[in-house]
Amino acid sequence: MPRRTGSSQRWRQRQERDIYVEQANRDGWRSRAVFKLEQIQDKERLLKPGVVCVDLGSAPGSWSQLAVRLVGPTGRVIAIDLLPMEPIPGVEFVEGDFTAPETLQVLRNLVGSKPVDLVMSDMAPNMSGNRAIDQPRTLGLLEEALAFAREVLRPGGDLLLKAFQGEGIDALTRELKRDFRTVKTLKPKASRSESREIYLLARSFGM
Repeated sequence: MPRRTGSSQRWRQRQERDIYVEQANRDGWRSRAVFKLEQIQDKERLLKPGVVCVDLGSAPGSWSQLAVRLVGPTGRVIAIDLLPMEPIPGVEFVEGDFTAPETLQVLRNLVGSKPVDLVMSDMAPNMSGNRAIDQPRTLGLLEEALAFAREVLRPGGDLLLKAFQGEGIDALTRELKRDFRTVKTLKPKASRSESREIYLLARSFGM
């Protein structure tokens, strides 16, 4: 049996103490990440009946689970992830690398000609622990998500991005402000306080 490293033991202990992990398991959500989106939703009302939403970096699927409930039968949820995701009724899923041109084309084809109301991204690269490597990788994914949002969002649409505080975020925020009416930084309660994780919410595309 492989020996657990100190970091993996700490992760397991943290998970076992985490009230959001317990609640997600109890309520049938696929991960604790759902509570981050739920807390943002409570304040910002991004997801409503009839909304067309694209969920980038969706696996294991808790954001899509919540989104499909909120947009209802008149809305649409399209999800994509590099990892496989167990089916969710009402969610259209693409498995593949979002940054690969051929996968992106599959996603474009699935979205079709109807403009999107919301692009939301919980994507993050595989973290090495070296901020000098991880931050540029993260920014690269954010730029890819922004480019996709520019392509598919309707005028007035919204973009929600997971980011990490550090070099390049101020420049990205300025770039978002050129395309969206308002941009704000959010730190939901379910995002661990010791984490550099934040969410950038850009609203009213092209307005």
